[in-house]
Amino acid sequence: MPAPRAPTRIQRKNRATILEAALDVFSRSGFRGSTVDQIAKAAGLSKPNLLYYFPSKEAIFNELMAGLMDSWLDPLRRLDADGDPLEEILAYVQRKLQMSRDFPRESRLYANEIVQGAPRLHGVIAGELKDLVEEKTALLQSWMDDGRINHAHPKHLLFSIWSLTQHYADFDAQVRLLMGDEDPFDAAPDYLETLYRRMLTPQS
Repeated sequence: MPAPRAPTRIQRKNRATILEAALDVFSRSGFRGSTVDQIAKAAGLSKPNLLYYFPSKEAIFNELMAGLMDSWLDPLRRLDADGDPLEEILAYVQRKLQMSRDFPRESRLYANEIVQGAPRLHGVIAGELKDLVEEKTALLQSWMDDGRINHAHPKHLLFSIWSLTQHYADFDAQVRLLMGDEDPFDAAPDYLETLYRRMLTPQS
């Protein structure tokens, strides 16, 4: 049986264009509120042309989410057991904040899916994400038990980091209206570093 033919440059370009358009549409309207017609229009393609590359809205969404989840988990994967505990956590906070700054649509896409009950992400959350969280919370707990950082519930510590960093992407319109002319990302890195450094630095 002959090997599948590699996609042409035009095919790769069209797939990328469709995924970019879908990211815009899904991040604004969520999965339920989006249609193939909307995605095709945003991509500048006909609906039949789009369906040549992706057979359904679900197929587009699943490909987007597969790439997103890998990027989403990477900052937590990089929490290094051999590093300085406080500096590792602070670096993780900054990586998550940078993701909100650089990838706001991806953050809102993920948030929309979670708000809807994570019907298409349940397996990933219950599997890969849960396994990674268990691994890293055990690491956090070991650092706390050794007195290298202050005690805090390790899972709630992660939840708070996610909440405080992803807020800037998921509530971007509100944040920017309230901040006025000040870019919210100008002061956020120092604010969050100070918050977590004070919280987690052991008292001598």
